[in-house]
Amino acid sequence: MISPKFKTDSLIAALIFLAASVWLLAGISNQHMWQDEAQTACLAKTIISHGVPLGYDGRNFFSQELGREYGRDYVWRWYPWLSLYVLAPFLYFLGDTTFAARLPFALFGAATVALAYLMAKSMWQSRRAGLLAALALVLNVPFLILSRQCRYYAPSMFFTLLSLYSCYGLIERRKRSGPVFILSSIALFHTNYLYYAALLGSAFLYCALFHRSRLKALLAVSGITVLVNAPWIIWFSPLVNSISAVSAFAVRDYGLFFREYLRQIRSYIFPPLLLLALPVLWAAGRMLHGKMQPSGTDAHSWKKAVLLLLFSAATIAAVSLTTPYPFFRYIAPVIPVACLITALILDRAASAHRIAGPVAVGLILILLGSLWSVPDYIYEITHNYKGPIDGIVEYLQKHANKGDVVAITYGDMPVKFYTGLRVVGGLTGEDLTPAKNADWVIIRRHVICEKDMRVRKFLLAEVPLGKYDPIVLNYPDLPFENREDPAQHLFRTAKDYPVVLFHRRGTPLR
Repeated sequence: MISPKFKTDSLIAALIFLAASVWLLAGISNQHMWQDEAQTACLAKTIISHGVPLGYDGRNFFSQELGREYGRDYVWRWYPWLSLYVLAPFLYFLGDTTFAARLPFALFGAATVALAYLMAKSMWQSRRAGLLAALALVLNVPFLILSRQCRYYAPSMFFTLLSLYSCYGLIERRKRSGPVFILSSIALFHTNYLYYAALLGSAFLYCALFHRSRLKALLAVSGITVLVNAPWIIWFSPLVNSISAVSAFAVRDYGLFFREYLRQIRSYIFPPLLLLALPVLWAAGRMLHGKMQPSGTDAHSWKKAVLLLLFSAATIAAVSLTTPYPFFRYIAPVIPVACLITALILDRAASAHRIAGPVAVGLILILLGSLWSVPDYIYEITHNYKGPIDGIVEYLQKHANKGDVVAITYGDMPVKFYTGLRVVGGLTGEDLTPAKNADWVIIRRHVICEKDMRVRKFLLAEVPLGKYDPIVLNYPDLPFENREDPAQHLFRTAKDYPVVLFHRRGTPLR
């Protein structure tokens, strides 16, 4: 028989999911997808027609690394496929729209909020802690931005929490925790294998430190996941060198990457100095309750936080060693994990004293810098945004013919997804000869990288722009439509910025 307590928690989690869904889905189509999002959507579309994700669909190439992401068969091998298979049915049933492309990921974000409530309540033995965890997450604007992206970020955050939650359950011998850990960690691998490695490494270290009697059980379930993932590990392995080759640095300063990720965590997720509150609140609890030792339940709660810290440290170390740039998106799974630690601190601070507790909670919330961006987020989801891709796509959808060819520097993926036209250029590394007779030529004002510069030089040298009519659109020609990085994300349309200029084949200019 289901207990009333379980029913209540399930109802609260469901309400949190619904509220978070509204918060995440509001205005989700106010701006077109940028390059990386559109690449994900283009790859998912090939699943609908071919059953597997391909880097070439017979019309367009979907590479951003000069074709390194696939072999002669064009089967995608740059990163795992789960997020692509999640997206494919949404595009199939709802069409090639921004809403359909971002919907499943926003729902994963909402599910992460609901899971954070259940996990924090269970771990910290406090419904208030669960609600604080959910609140900390829905008020974290970088989390909201990442969850609204048509990318793997939201699934990676969800499966990270579910894997950690089931790991605790396995250690505590809760029913069905083993199968849940196996399924969730396999799903995490097929979302992003770096986080899977960080999960297993931190879980084994945590068990070795505090629960050695459960090491065999953890080894058994982890072994199953490794066996299941082994064919994929072998299949992905030849691309390791290719992935490393995209690094912008011949000799990398790993310490620089590590420090930059710590700075991002401090600025947008969690102030590391706040960790000092853990021993302070632990000591305060002992003093206020007049005990030489904290209660067994409370001591166990503080100990559980160690796994969260170990996973965060392992993730930061892994991405510092392997990622080509220190982009904020690579530490996405740290966000919900940090919110669980925040909930523990807030809950214990609120319990410490009738007056001082709420004051401490308020001060801690002030330290969480991402809260100050909530008004900007509200503005973004309630107003339309105008970016370069908005202008380019909307104009081509209205004026281009089905058989037209578009030559473009950076920004090819959204044009491919939204228009279905033959698009040449971008960062694909493909033969640019068809661009010589393109019907549309779009040379963006900003050069993103050397690959982009190569296309730009070709178009300027080989395309007779004098035979094209210039078209000026009242849209700012930013380097990107909009970025997911909190330091670069725009909540409002940029003003006083050069507008979009491109060319249409027509009568010679005079």
